[in-house]
Amino acid sequence: MLTIKRVPTVVSNYQEDGGCGRNCLGKCCLPVSTLPLYACGKQDYNVDPKAVFDDPEFSFLNTLLLGQWEERMGRGLFRYDVTTCETKVIPGEYGFVAQLNEGRHLKKRPTEFRVDRVLQPFDQKKFNFTKVGQEEVLFMFQESDDGETRYYPNAPAGSCESPNVVAINVSPIEYGHVLLIPRVLDCLPQRIDHDSFLLALQMAVEAANPYFRLGYNSLGAFATINHLHFQAYYLSVPFPVEKAPTEQITNLEGKSDTEVKISKLLNYPVRGLVFEGGKTLKHLADAVSDACVWLQSNNVPYNVLIADDGKKVFLFPQCYAEKQALGEVSQELLDTQVNPAVWEISGHMVLKRRKDYEEASEDYAWKLLAEVSLSEERFEEVKAYVLGAMGFTEIEEEKTDMEEDEEKEILFQPPVPPVPALLPQDCVVLQ
Repeated sequence: MLTIKRVPTVVSNYQEDGGCGRNCLGKCCLPVSTLPLYACGKQDYNVDPKAVFDDPEFSFLNTLLLGQWEERMGRGLFRYDVTTCETKVIPGEYGFVAQLNEGRHLKKRPTEFRVDRVLQPFDQKKFNFTKVGQEEVLFMFQESDDGETRYYPNAPAGSCESPNVVAINVSPIEYGHVLLIPRVLDCLPQRIDHDSFLLALQMAVEAANPYFRLGYNSLGAFATINHLHFQAYYLSVPFPVEKAPTEQITNLEGKSDTEVKISKLLNYPVRGLVFEGGKTLKHLADAVSDACVWLQSNNVPYNVLIADDGKKVFLFPQCYAEKQALGEVSQELLDTQVNPAVWEISGHMVLKRRKDYEEASEDYAWKLLAEVSLSEERFEEVKAYVLGAMGFTEIEEEKTDMEEDEEKEILFQPPVPPVPALLPQDCVVLQ
């Protein structure tokens, strides 16, 4: 049963002493303010989060999030009304979703950092989430102290050294578009760590809604703010990538005790890995985090989609920005001004021109996303490194007689130059 508790109201220093004058999320205002707090219970794959409520179809987190989001829309805090944007499912096998959002690229904050470095230090002088007003925050989100799901309408933000906050995205892509900002006062740059990714999975599990997905964009993969955050929104149809076939990678030696299943996408324009299962939520979070840490440490841009109530995670290493810098993207695609981040890669195409929206086809979506993907050779190389970072080793499968005969024929062919031991730099954007 969800417990709602009330705590004494604390007057913020914005109200008392003036603070910075904006009631912001910075250290000048937030620590002595009060905000709603959603404290999630113990997360377990074997326990349906809906079971903590009398009505099994009811999820308080969804009701809270959407109610608060709509209240902010009524107050005019968004830069445009996303509910008026035209949306359609493109005919075809995968059902790519196209949205016409002509105002987003004009009203969205511009990128303020280099796109050729996945890891960059946090810069207080540039826009970050400590500069936004508290009116954009819907609630704080954290684990409860006693393992029970609880909601506090007014909780002192200072009770946590650096709270995780859920805030509106003022330039939304879809209904209920929010940002999960881990430890906002720590001013973490846009880089995944184990704790932050576990937090994102916990939110997906707690929402228990198949239409609610979380996404992450690294720098170099069209993140526009260098302050750690995940995005999330509701889309009431499957993402095309969720329909794509997968093939489990079974020839692995390593951390089999975690029971995390790793697959690769098949017959989809962007090559990627799929993570599922795990004995615990932390096992799944650690596996994906290990992969992300390797990618960002080796300057490989990537995007992440959390789907299926937190049970499935898609990981896409990409190099579209590099191709842009090298002049390898056609002018036709560049003219659309579409920057393929996690939502586009997953199949929700946010288009900025009516012409592109009216002419949208599955062939167009496939053509655009194919430019995002690593080549098959490069993907296999990155995959091997990522699996190694997770503690896995791919073992060679037994060869058939035909495969052995083919290898013998290759022995009599002229030698080829050896493959360099170091990771090729074809996903580093050069200036």
